[in-house]
Amino acid sequence: MKLVKFNIIAFILLNCWFGAAQQLPQFTQYMYNTISINPAYAGSRETLSVVGLHRSQWVGLEGGPTTQTLSIHTPLRNEKIGIGVSFINDELGFQNFSYLYGDFSYTIQVSENSQLAFGLKAGFTSFSLDPDFQLSEANDPVIFGFEDRWKPNIGTGVYWHSNRWYLGLSAPRILNTDYTGDAEFEALERISYYFTGGYVFDISANTKFKPAMLLKATNGAPLSFDITANFLFHEKFWLGGAYRVNERASALGGIADFQVSKQLRIGYAYEYPLSDLRPYTSGTHEVLLMFEIFKSKRIKSPRYF
Repeated sequence: MKLVKFNIIAFILLNCWFGAAQQLPQFTQYMYNTISINPAYAGSRETLSVVGLHRSQWVGLEGGPTTQTLSIHTPLRNEKIGIGVSFINDELGFQNFSYLYGDFSYTIQVSENSQLAFGLKAGFTSFSLDPDFQLSEANDPVIFGFEDRWKPNIGTGVYWHSNRWYLGLSAPRILNTDYTGDAEFEALERISYYFTGGYVFDISANTKFKPAMLLKATNGAPLSFDITANFLFHEKFWLGGAYRVNERASALGGIADFQVSKQLRIGYAYEYPLSDLRPYTSGTHEVLLMFEIFKSKRIKSPRYF
């Protein structure tokens, strides 16, 4: 009976994802992976930054999402222009979405301590079904005939920040794209709006506190709100918690992040679901690596986000 209930839940999850609105995957460490949702972030770290992330969501639940991301971005010589490229591979059950996008930003100085960046994102999203699944459903008139489909899309964003705080607003995909080409069965990439923010407080000479938030709104999907609170010790070690409020996928988690060297940073996050999925999964694991190549000039200030 438990196995039957397990399979029913998995089936519902897959069909809700596939039949309604396709969305970008969510991350616990969103504050370090901002380029995936906001092109205006490109170049904001003032150096060449490479970020890789792996996320295994709802471990133990058959068909649970797994996501890998890789992004590279840097300012150009005049520092007002930033460029980047990002790749996301997202697998959920028998579905696979791949995102390959380029990013461009232009920054203006709006005050002595803050900058405002405008960004554009353009690229392609690929949708495909697992070949074994297609073979097993070859007689299904709705599913049969699916193949890899690369569809173009564009996005935009703004990013206002100083050394101590940031605010961002973006829509990384603004075209409603149907990947199936079937009038009776839709897999839509709908518009998602992201609002992000964060602030760094000095607690003592060796301790800082950084709360951050992300609000996500997608047509056809529940509103999602993420909040994190991290402490930084001796400019080396971040430790904190995370909480997501979502009608279908609320979660509670923890984050640990270590600055191994000036160039290398390692982060780990764990989430435990607060929804009806709790009996069927041991949680979500997320690993992040950040590598930065610093130029000969001194970076203007420490980068906390």
